[in-house]
Amino acid sequence: MVVLTALVAPGAAFASPRVTYGVKDDAWLAFGPGTLKQRIRTLDRLGVKVVGYTLRWDQIAVTRPRYPRYSGAHAYTWGSSDGVLQALHRHHIPALVGIWGTPRWANGGRGPNFAPTSPKSMRDFAHAAAQRFPWVHRWLIWNEPNQSRFLRPTRTEVYVKQILNPAYASLHAFNKKNRVGGGVTAPRGDVSPVAWIRGMRAAGATLDAYAHHPYPLDPHRESPVTGGCGYCRTITMATLGRLERQTADAWGAIPLWLTEYGYQTNPPTRRYGVSWATQARYEEEAALRVYQAPRVEMLIHFLVRDDRPKLGWKSGLFTANGVWKPAAHAFPLPLAQIARSGTQAVLWGQVRPHHGKRAYRLQRLLRGNWVSFGGTRYTNADGFFRQTVTAGPGATFRIWSVADGMSGAPLAVR
Repeated sequence: MVVLTALVAPGAAFASPRVTYGVKDDAWLAFGPGTLKQRIRTLDRLGVKVVGYTLRWDQIAVTRPRYPRYSGAHAYTWGSSDGVLQALHRHHIPALVGIWGTPRWANGGRGPNFAPTSPKSMRDFAHAAAQRFPWVHRWLIWNEPNQSRFLRPTRTEVYVKQILNPAYASLHAFNKKNRVGGGVTAPRGDVSPVAWIRGMRAAGATLDAYAHHPYPLDPHRESPVTGGCGYCRTITMATLGRLERQTADAWGAIPLWLTEYGYQTNPPTRRYGVSWATQARYEEEAALRVYQAPRVEMLIHFLVRDDRPKLGWKSGLFTANGVWKPAAHAFPLPLAQIARSGTQAVLWGQVRPHHGKRAYRLQRLLRGNWVSFGGTRYTNADGFFRQTVTAGPGATFRIWSVADGMSGAPLAVR
């Protein structure tokens, strides 16, 4: 039997059935083309189950509020966050809300990446945010604090004592249902994520989940399952086991939130991008990878739509002009190969749009036409399925969603 060990661990084929998949793209969600209602419909079509969104403290509270714990204080300008988070709530799409950026009045007149000088200011704003959006119950505290461009001083004790712990205490005091993700680390930085985890533990961090961004370090050599550095202190999707071990050593079986992930594409970025087809395949392999990881609760794709600026990020499911990349088909209907033995291949997939059991068909490419393979079947209650097919290497399949009349990206058996 040929087992793809990089894609499946023994006994782990259905290890994390409750993992949720989502997206993060603040600019597109708040200011993208069309109406906000139309953009929410796009999320529904993609089968998005959670949306990441960041509150910019420095922009919401440009001047010091007289009553900082009160979300209606005159100094607070919540801006587009009101419309976005209310729209998500109305459409029953959970939000994962992050807090980042210190106002100048709270850090001695410095930039937003400098930590607040008093933990009370962080505690007060977290309370105001929870009061403003009481339906939000999952929070992220800061963004990639192990990089100096997002936090200075770049030290774990500063992050824990002046930012994370005050926010954690305030959010939990406001509502016991609130869960707080800490860390939110980059795959590498001024401080490695491994050192950051150890430093947070030593500083007495309080958190309900550890959040991380497992981007590849070299997209041309690293897939979601192969090519990661075996001896480094970096953490990417290919070395997800390192994140599992380090966080378990620090806090036990704490949940893991992978709150940003994606591959840039070529076109439009030649140096750092992979082909459109490769991006789609990696999207599906990453989905399976986290499904097999029992402690991973979510994987969030960044972005929905490519940035327009020349130097912007280009990992969107759509181009800057709105053209669907293959990944936009792979995201709602991921299909990946678990194993193959001779002419028998085991495929894993998910139908993300809708809820409960979903009707689907596997389609096979035969002589240039897509032909239904095995009739209509149904997923489990969370949209997942596993199906064994008779097919050798090179046979190509895709998912077809009966309810949507929509097909996923092609998968070639290996």
